[in-house]
Amino acid sequence: MYGKAFAPEYQGALTTLSVNSSLDDVLAAGTARLRAAEQAGEQGEAARSGLAVAEAHRRLGQIREADRAWKASYRAARDAGDVAAMAWALWSGGTLARQRGAFALARRLLGLAAEFGERGGDIVVRGYSLAGLAETGRIQGDYDAVGRLHEQLLAEARRRGEARHTVWALEGIAQMHRNRGDHDTAYALFEEAAEIAAKAEDRRGRAWALRGLADIVSVRDGDADRALRLLAEAEESCRAMNLSGALAYNHKMRGNVFYRAGRYGEACDLYEQALDEFRAMGEPRGEALARLGLAKSLARLGRDRDETAAELADLARVLERIGLRHAREMVAHAQRELGLEPRLEPVPDDPDDAGATGRTRTQAAR
Repeated sequence: MYGKAFAPEYQGALTTLSVNSSLDDVLAAGTARLRAAEQAGEQGEAARSGLAVAEAHRRLGQIREADRAWKASYRAARDAGDVAAMAWALWSGGTLARQRGAFALARRLLGLAAEFGERGGDIVVRGYSLAGLAETGRIQGDYDAVGRLHEQLLAEARRRGEARHTVWALEGIAQMHRNRGDHDTAYALFEEAAEIAAKAEDRRGRAWALRGLADIVSVRDGDADRALRLLAEAEESCRAMNLSGALAYNHKMRGNVFYRAGRYGEACDLYEQALDEFRAMGEPRGEALARLGLAKSLARLGRDRDETAAELADLARVLERIGLRHAREMVAHAQRELGLEPRLEPVPDDPDDAGATGRTRTQAAR
């Protein structure tokens, strides 16, 4: 049995916040409590309220503010001698690093967070940090290396009856099955995640699960209408909680659904919307995926082949640079699908270059 989902990153005086609290509300409450703790010289409370501030900024796509906040939380935790709070701050920093495409940095910070969590006796932050490492590997396409860790974390979450972490693990494993072409298994796992999230009142987890279900329904069943209904339901939660990143990925997936249905003009509109959203939050992976969808849609609408080839070649360089193996394979597939010879030039070996995300030339193509 699973209990109601909770948000362990909302700590100290902020434990009354819900996993479904609007991020604007979290940011306002966290900032007020942080200022009060700093004025009172309460370093431990400043560290824990600062964590909520960092996470709210991160999920709102406010990268610079999130970076300052998690570092300030870490310093306050260190001054207070609170090893577990230091671990949580490192987890937030590592998650932010992954979000902005700095995968090597993400692995370093999340590895330290897991170590500090164990030292501080906080099994939750240790689990979240290991989950972050697993997700980093999965996003990069290293399924063999992290598949077993996903399964281990799923078993631990089930054993503890921790709904939110169970949902996360199910979704990660489902995504790997989907990317390997096992759509039936992926669907069953996304469906279980959606059911657990609904019963645990985890709106964020359910929104991601519905997005996964929509993807399978679209690619396996060719049912665009049902896929769009699932995405519309997910979008309600994203908007209610102001989940900027989840909403951008929802829009990108809606573009995928339209593309698969041959509705290329509508796909372009959604990809461009998602592209703007990802750029605003400094999310290079989402930006690259939106660019890819847009390039394919424009090609279907008659864009010049040389322009499309140049766009895809640039995307390939970007994805090689930031280390996204699966997404790089998607570009190669697009090149074959559109009858374009892959053209990949050598790039500097700099996996931490989060700013090298490239830019699309949509104004010339629309």
